[in-house]
Amino acid sequence: MGLELYLDLLSQPCRAVYIFAKRNGIPFELRPVELRKGQHLSDAFAQVNPLKKVPALRDGDFTLTESLWVLAAKSLKADPSWLHGASVWRQQWGRISSRRPMRSS
Repeated sequence: MGLELYLDLLSQPCRAVYIFAKRNGIPFELRPVELRKGQHLSDAFAQVNPLKKVPALRDGDFTLTESLWVLAAKSLKADPSWLHGASVWRQQWGRISSRRPMRSS
């Protein structure tokens, strides 16, 4: 089984994932989920994503359910060299964000 994408192309995050995959030539099988019909609320889809949200990516027994991470995972398949730049960015962001004071409610 290859890469499966659970998408509703009426959703902007889903379109972003779809366009990215097509543009970069990443092979995938489209699994349409019609939000207007409530298919994302079904028990069958809850097995893919317990949060019942799209987009979702499944690669074998591995599943991603957040659009940013879906794009990141697909980027890694398209061009593994991008990961070095992402880790540098994460390290810099981590240093900046760790210095922020916590707000008390």
